[in-house]
Amino acid sequence: MDADRARDLITKERARIEALVREREAEGISAEPEGEQLSELAAYDQHQADLGTETFEREKDFSLLEQLEAELDELDRALRKVDEGTYGRCEACGKEIPAERLEAMPGTRLCVEDQAPPGLRRQG
Repeated sequence: MDADRARDLITKERARIEALVREREAEGISAEPEGEQLSELAAYDQHQADLGTETFEREKDFSLLEQLEAELDELDRALRKVDEGTYGRCEACGKEIPAERLEAMPGTRLCVEDQAPPGLRRQG
């Protein structure tokens, strides 16, 4: 895959993920410490089960936000690799990652074989 195509794919994916982060933030989900978020809830007269449900939902939303931020980091890393001329090479084995995989996952660092759990990897 040529550098211009790679940069375009990565940039578009980055914009898509940034939009998802902004949506989460608009919904009130942030990287604010959980204790501060829950102290807001404690001010209300709620049943313990309701508070538990709210806590679960906040933790789930926070986990999703963390995952999106990790994906942005991977995309930033991919852009640096494009600039260095190493984009599209598996970081584990050094083989070229197929263009189809890069199209589907522009921030990927590993080929399919090295991404698989150890018990499912092809031998040698």
